[in-house]
Order: sequence, then structure tokens, then C-alpha cells
Amino acid sequence: MDELREALSNFAFDGELISVKEFGSGHINKTYIAKYKDGEKEQKYVVQKVNNGVFKDVDKLMKNVFDVTSYLRKVIREEGGDENRETLHYIKTLDGDKYYRCSDGSFYRAYVFVKDSVSFDFAENADMFKSSGIAFGRFQRRLGDFDADSLHETIENFHNTKWRYENEFLPALTLDVKDRASGCKDVVDFIIERSDKMGILVDLIEENKLPLRVTHNDTKLNNVMFDEQTLECVCVIDLDTVMPGLALYDFGDAIRFGANTAADDEKDLSAVGINLEYFKAFAEGFLSECGDTLNQCEKDHLAFSAWLLTLELSMRFLTDYLNGDVYFKTNYLEHNLVRARNQMALALSMEEHMSEMEEIVKSI
Repeated sequence: MDELREALSNFAFDGELISVKEFGSGHINKTYIAKYKDGEKEQKYVVQKVNNGVFKDVDKLMKNVFDVTSYLRKVIREEGGDENRETLHYIKTLDGDKYYRCSDGSFYRAYVFVKDSVSFDFAENADMFKSSGIAFGRFQRRLGDFDADSLHETIENFHNTKWRYENEFLPALTLDVKDRASGCKDVVDFIIERSDKMGILVDLIEENKLPLRVTHNDTKLNNVMFDEQTLECVCVIDLDTVMPGLALYDFGDAIRFGANTAADDEKDLSAVGINLEYFKAFAEGFLSECGDTLNQCEKDHLAFSAWLLTLELSMRFLTDYLNGDVYFKTNYLEHNLVRARNQMALALSMEEHMSEMEEIVKSI
């Protein structure tokens, strides 16, 4: 806690610290809610310890975040929206820096907690999931004229599935540093058998059929804040992976996470599958905001992107399991293997229902 207190004392917060507690369920960064009081006014701030093992260049990361949120605030003002609720407001340090580096070398950043908002780990109904689709589609639409080339790639090849297969998965399988490969042959075979489809989107980028856009790249439901009264979407958070990418990445990853009939670490694979009602709801919300900006090739690959991003995460979980669980937070020994099998089951369900998913997109 010493490093946390050091960090808190170096941000330009208003008032005196009342309380601080750990918050959220993210796999990568450690997040806290800090409450301050200035006279009668109370203000909550989100304070995060940035995982610089994952994000190697915090300078570039935070430049992206400040540039994007500043641009969004301008667009929201022009649209007559509430810039203090509809995008994040990051707080600089007392020295005017975008983040604080503690004496022990750790990195912290902070932003204002979105007023009167709440987040959810899972959609309670299809309407809530549709609202998250609206949020991510609106996020992409509002950044439509932002120069994607000006952003840094905070995690190189983040959704380059083919690159991850060749440069991360296969080496992990070959080295097998924890002698685990023999116990997960089912998932290994599943991934290898589908390796020929992993480069489809990357190839379409190289053929200039899919445009690079400003994308969020981590479109889980809990990265949307909802109004605590109306439960309508307010804003998108967790901007660490905002960088040049494909609209398909945002769509596919949201479906992978939110339209699974079970949690992503459910051990009972018979409970895992694609919820077509949720798939349709998200697609309606997403396309209602940014559908007019997508080209035909993007629209044609929306359903496929959901399958590909699911395959990719199954591979990433398995890679981490083979490497000894060094990337994702785990709660027990085989947690990453359970996750990998879960995503495998979801991808298999999508394969079974792919024609229905494609027809849903066409109907919208």
C-alpha cells in the first residue's frame, strides 16, 4: 500500500482522501476507487496501477489515452452531449504529467469516476447487451475522423491471430516449459486444425479491402458504464488498447465475451454456446451507430470476426497456460486451461450456427 499512497499524494485531486479500495475484475491492471471530500463535495476517482509488463511503453500508452479522450470531448460538445459523462476525464499529476512513476518503478494513472454510473460484468438481458453495442458503435463513429495513424500500437499484433499462432502459440507448445501440453491435446488439436483461417482478416488488410480505424480492441461489457437509473449506455472505458485496428475486432470481441451462454471460465462445456438473441441485439446496437461507415467487406465478415476472436482467445489462454500462467490473472492451477476449453466450445457453437449469424447481420 505504500506505493499506492505515494501515487495518490502526487495527483491533482480535489479535497482530502476519505477512503480507497480495490475495484473491478480486470485481468491486467490493478484498479482502485479513491474517494475525496472537499467541504461538502465528494468526488470519486479511479486510480490504476498500469501493468508495464503488458504495456511496455507507458508514455505512448498515455499519449494515446489523452489524445483520444481530448478529441472525444470536442466531438461530444459539438453533438450537444455531456463531455464529463460520455468520455473519461483523466487527471494529471501535480507536476503536470499524464501518469506518476513511483519510487519503486511502478506506474499509476487516474481519472474521474463517471458520475451516477455503474458497470456490469455480464448482460442481464438482451436490451443491456444492445446498449453496449450502441456504446461501442458510437465510440467508433465519433472517432471516425480521428487520424488512426497518429496512435501508437500499445500491444503489437494484439489481434493479429496468425502472428500470435506462429510467434506465441507454436513456440509455447514446442518449449512446453511446465510439461503441460500432453494434458490439453484436445485444445491444441482444435487450434492447429483451424490455423489456415487465422490470416484471413490480415490478408484483407494487405489487399486494402479492410480499412484500419481507431478501435477499442477490448470490447467487454464491463468496459461500458451505464446510467445507474436508466441503464442506458453512458461511455466506454479502459482505453489502454485503443489503437489502429479493425471494426471487426471490436464487434467480434464483444460477441465473444457477451453472447456466450456461460461465463468464460465455466467448466461445464455443455453450458457454453452462442446466444443468437444476444448476437442480434448487439449487432443491432453496434450497426445503428456505425453501420453507415462500414464497407461491404467489413459487413460480410462481422459474423466471422466473432468466431475468429473466440479462436484467438482460446489460443491466448492456452498459450499462457503452457507458459506457466504469466499473463492472465488466475485463481487456480488450471484456470487458463478451463478458459481455453470454454472458448473452444464457444467457437464450435459458432461454427454450427454461422449461417444463422450471417443471416442476422444481413437482415439488419
